[in-house]
Amino acid sequence: MTTELLAYEPALRLAAFSSVFLVMAVWEIYAPRRATSLGRTLRWPNNLGVVVINTLIVRVVFPTGAVAAALMSEANGWGLLNVWHVPQWMALLLAVVILDLVIYFQHVMFHAVPLLWRFHRMHHADLEFDVTTGTRFHPIEIILSAAIKLAAVLLIGAPALAVLIFEILLNATAMFNHANVQLPRRVDAILRWIVVTPDMHRVHHSVVICETNSNYGFNLPWWDRLFGTYRDQPNGGHDAMRIGVSAIRNPEEQRLDRMLTQPFRQGDQSDQT
Repeated sequence: MTTELLAYEPALRLAAFSSVFLVMAVWEIYAPRRATSLGRTLRWPNNLGVVVINTLIVRVVFPTGAVAAALMSEANGWGLLNVWHVPQWMALLLAVVILDLVIYFQHVMFHAVPLLWRFHRMHHADLEFDVTTGTRFHPIEIILSAAIKLAAVLLIGAPALAVLIFEILLNATAMFNHANVQLPRRVDAILRWIVVTPDMHRVHHSVVICETNSNYGFNLPWWDRLFGTYRDQPNGGHDAMRIGVSAIRNPEEQRLDRMLTQPFRQGDQSDQT
């Protein structure tokens, strides 16, 4: 099992990413939720370019990855779930839920701490909201996020299979809930009790600060309701809502080089207050 997880992890993650991305991209074409103005020609090559850079950087900085860290934790008996010796099914479930909670608090922290917001802001500075927005994160944010995840995996003693499941779920749901897709209102109302939906997360990408600082969940929707950060709908409705960051509206800022340097060129602008 150990060797198989390490051997097949990249292929499994790539297959899941490619499949979900393709489904959401086609869905956006045939049933878009909002009209777009910039289109894909400018944004998609640059947003996907960030994915390539981040993948290479993470492989260099963290060559073993979270799954390998979980395997090491299991082998050495590290972490809470290895000490408590709970049933395997319960350990899998608890690990996935706890890791998702960690990501929720991490997301809140990246909004609340000005230095961290500089880097997370690149994600919000996308002037459109579609499947590629869910893959657009600054490399420094990705490194910090990977370090937090590794620490959480070791502290929890998460089973390697749970970590792999969580990684795949997080990537898949991030693309789903950032997609510009139409869902029937009744379907959305039911789904958002189980998973973060596009309409729920789109509120988080509003230029209005009180809306930006809400709906932090990527995967499970419960944390926003539990901690009081849930907002059902944007004040002006989804069609009229402006996407992005008020201080960064120039389409040229969607270029890859401009995205990567945004935190250093515009770090003093207080757009989160």
